[in-house]
Amino acid sequence: MPRARSHNQDTWQTAVTSNSGGGCLSFYVLPPFAALLIACLLAVLALNTPIQTTALQAKNSTTSSRISPIFTKEVQRWAEDIVRWANASSLDPNLAAVVMQIESCGDPRALSSAGAAGLFQVMPFHFRFGENPYNPDTNALRGMNYLSRSLAAASGVPRLALAGYNGGIGVVARGEWTWSAQTRRYVQYGAPIYEDARSGATQSAMLDEWYRKYGAGLCRQAARRLGLP
Repeated sequence: MPRARSHNQDTWQTAVTSNSGGGCLSFYVLPPFAALLIACLLAVLALNTPIQTTALQAKNSTTSSRISPIFTKEVQRWAEDIVRWANASSLDPNLAAVVMQIESCGDPRALSSAGAAGLFQVMPFHFRFGENPYNPDTNALRGMNYLSRSLAAASGVPRLALAGYNGGIGVVARGEWTWSAQTRRYVQYGAPIYEDARSGATQSAMLDEWYRKYGAGLCRQAARRLGLP
């Protein structure tokens, strides 16, 4: 659940010229070394591409029009809404679905002992005066806002964003050994579930394990509330 709660990009600089004209982009020696030039450009592209896709993978997947089939039927009940909510916050719908799966299993009336409420188990102080925390759109607005902030603080790393969502954004900058047992468990399951969903898997062994150990009762309650068999 969200607690009390800048994206940095690596830059690469490559020396391309020298006083003797022997660099990869030297104007005077370019024709004899056209093949070398092409090789240099390919090398630069190869260095840059993984960094961009790794740091921004949760943002670059926002064009998804559906969520993965690995999520339980209770979460699938909200599939179109999850896509709408996530896209409105420039988030990957599958990341939003992971949060809903672990937080409430799609139960819009879920309430924790700490007072976290609704689909995304948002704490009361995140709502404005007069807002209904159990309204799905309102709950999603506040939950997605916090998830987006957590992802930004985590420099686009979904695993750290999940930790921030559960334990408070402040944990993102701290060593994992300082995280609570709950936050470590949240990430232990949430990160591989997200990777399975993002990669196009049709089932998730980690989601199945989470369900057996922690989620069965939660999902049965959600199914009753949603009128699902």
